[in-house]
Amino acid sequence: MKNKKPSCFEILSPNIPNELDILSLDKTIQSEDSFKRGIISNCSIENQIAEHVSFKQMTFKNVNFIEVSFKYLDLTDVRFENCDLSNMDLSESVLHKVEMVNCKMVGTNMTESALRNVLFDNCNGSYALFRFLDCKQVSFNKSTFCNADFYKAKFLKVGFDESNLQQTGMSGAKLKGIDLSSCKIDGLGVTVEDLEGCIVSSEQVISFSNLLGLKIKS
Repeated sequence: MKNKKPSCFEILSPNIPNELDILSLDKTIQSEDSFKRGIISNCSIENQIAEHVSFKQMTFKNVNFIEVSFKYLDLTDVRFENCDLSNMDLSESVLHKVEMVNCKMVGTNMTESALRNVLFDNCNGSYALFRFLDCKQVSFNKSTFCNADFYKAKFLKVGFDESNLQQTGMSGAKLKGIDLSSCKIDGLGVTVEDLEGCIVSSEQVISFSNLLGLKIKS
C-alpha cells in the first residue's frame, strides 16, 4: 500500500502482518542469521557483532541496541518505534520499506548504505554517519541531523521536511531539486556546486551569503 508522506512523492510503507510472533534476541546472533514476521519489544540487545543479518516483516518497539555492529544488514518491511540505535554500526546495509519513528540514532554509522522507500520521522540522528549514502524515495521528516555527515550522498526523490540540519556536512552531495526551505540550515557544510538547483527560502539565502561571496546591505 502506498501512503502519502510529508514530501511531494510517495513512499512504500512496510508490509508487516497484523499478527506477529513474539521474538527474543537474548542469544548470540550469528552472521547470516535471518528473522521473519516477528515483534521484538521492551528490551535491550547488547554486545552483538554479526554481518549479513536479515530482518524481514518485523517490528522493533522500545528496543535499545547497545554495542551492536550489524554490517551489511538487510532490512525489508521493518518498523522501528521508540528505539535507540545510537553508535550502532549499520554500514553497507540495505533498507527497503523501512520506517524509523521516534528513534535515537546519535552517532549511528550508515556509511555506504542503500535506502529505498525509507521514512525517518521525529528521529535524532545527530553526529550520524551517512557518507556515500544511496537514497531513493526517502523522507527525513521533523528530525534532527545536527553535525551529521552526508558526504557525497546520492539523493533521488529525497525530502527534508522541517528538519534540523545545523552544522550538517553535505559536501559532494548534489542537492539539485532538494527542498530545504522548511529546515534549519545554519552552518550547513556545502559548496556552491552542491547548492546548484537546491530549493531554499529567501531567509536562508543569508546563511549562504558568505559561501556565495555576497555582502548583505542593511
